[in-house]
Amino acid sequence: MTERRVILSGSTFEEQIGYARAVVDGDRVYVSGTTGFDYATMTISEDVVEQAEQCLRSVETALAEADCTFADVVRVRYLLPDRSDFEPCWPVLRRAFGAVRPAATMMVCGLADPRMKIEIEVDARKATS
Repeated sequence: MTERRVILSGSTFEEQIGYARAVVDGDRVYVSGTTGFDYATMTISEDVVEQAEQCLRSVETALAEADCTFADVVRVRYLLPDRSDFEPCWPVLRRAFGAVRPAATMMVCGLADPRMKIEIEVDARKATS
């Protein structure tokens, strides 16, 4: 039987909407779309680069709880309402994923809250011993 467990960040969104920050299913880890909200304080910066940095901190925390790191990420999705906000984030994203080179997609779309300027979702695979 495959191990399946959920990881919660404490975000009020998880409770209100009914989802988990991440799901571990065997050696696979699926991290939900993660925005620039600091879930401890439920605050968000107005700056897209600061939001990207916060997204990655939240993703990194979820991955760590799943016994993974950015090195285990196999797919990343970037969602932004404004495509011109993507390039300023590249240095931050490269620091997290540049050595890993996961498959990646950037989509322009509306996000749930107009304060949100970027959302990042990742899939990872736990390293086998």
